Amino acid sequence: MKVYTKRFLRYFDFPLFFVYLLLSLFGLVMIYSSSMVAAVGRYDYPANYFFDKQLLNLKIAIPAFFLAAFFPYKNYKRKKIMIVAVLSMLTLLVLVHFIGTGEHVGAQSWIRLPIGNIQPSEVAKLVMVVYFAGVFAKKYEAGTLDNINQSIGPPVAILAIAVGSIMMETDIGTSFIIVVGALSVLAASGIKRGTFLKLCGYIFACLALVAVVLYFGWDTIMTDGRQGRILSFLNPFDYAQGSGYQIANGYIAIGTGGLFGLGLGNSIQKMGYLPEPQTDVIMAVISEELGVFGTIIVVGGLGFIVLRAFTIALRAKDPHARMLAAGIGSIIGIQTFVNLGGLTGLIPLTGVPLPFISYGGTSIILLSLSLGILMNVSMFVKYEKNK
Repeated sequence: MKVYTKRFLRYFDFPLFFVYLLLSLFGLVMIYSSSMVAAVGRYDYPANYFFDKQLLNLKIAIPAFFLAAFFPYKNYKRKKIMIVAVLSMLTLLVLVHFIGTGEHVGAQSWIRLPIGNIQPSEVAKLVMVVYFAGVFAKKYEAGTLDNINQSIGPPVAILAIAVGSIMMETDIGTSFIIVVGALSVLAASGIKRGTFLKLCGYIFACLALVAVVLYFGWDTIMTDGRQGRILSFLNPFDYAQGSGYQIANGYIAIGTGGLFGLGLGNSIQKMGYLPEPQTDVIMAVISEELGVFGTIIVVGGLGFIVLRAFTIALRAKDPHARMLAAGIGSIIGIQTFVNLGGLTGLIPLTGVPLPFISYGGTSIILLSLSLGILMNVSMFVKYEKNK
């Protein structure tokens, strides 16, 4: 253990850790700034209520990061660990439909526990990356990776069950993130191009089937709230008093901030114009208060983590390490795009949190575990290179 600890410290990826810590602490400050008015005016809580809750989340998340960083990543392809992880994930995804809460924000996505709320869809992001990487690493070693029916079919079936359950919540944004993350793992596995394209063809066929179902069942499936999100995406100011309210006020916040911002704590849109400003639209408050400077901190930090993950994946000789790094990098990257894309009007707003910045216990803890795994992979790659 002593030798392992010395090796751990010697190959520790300090830039990755410091950027993770900077983003988490910056997010903590902005959660306080964005939520203090809502905490007092909307919920009748103390002004520092959400700040204290997120601080407690970080006290769990940072040790979780080190725990995952210290735990050798090769253990994640052990059969028992994969079975427990997948069964736990599926159990939570089923339970949320019976005892879940969150209908007031448009998605029944949380399970209330005595120690706090848990969001099963956030758990699914990490579990699916770890599971796919473990399964395909074994298939690669066995030489059966390109056998679609035997090697790719079962994992994809579990992915379909998980994504289907999350879409029923209805959390389309998270479903999209999980699918992209899983495909990224598969693309990094060493699979032949023809097999990968064939699998993508199957996926697009499934999407086409979903489109047909949506077309014929539009009035039943697409509720007023869901239709409103699409219509407000096309022209939010035409629906500024309804479904486009959040997006329109987000635009105003971003435009008001300009180059230098109004100053920390001086946001106007958080004064009741942005519902739940500490969650998925926190970037609007950051832009309004800190201007381009605040935007650069967030986008630059998240961009660094994503590029670091892909760099680690490219340098890894072990397929399992490569798949884990690529999957984690893709999850963080696509989640950032979905959040910022929704806020800026590139895609419909889906309610996905901004990684490491938005308020949320399950999100910051699972992201910290993900970066801990990435850290362990990074240290192994450095050790392998020096050896």
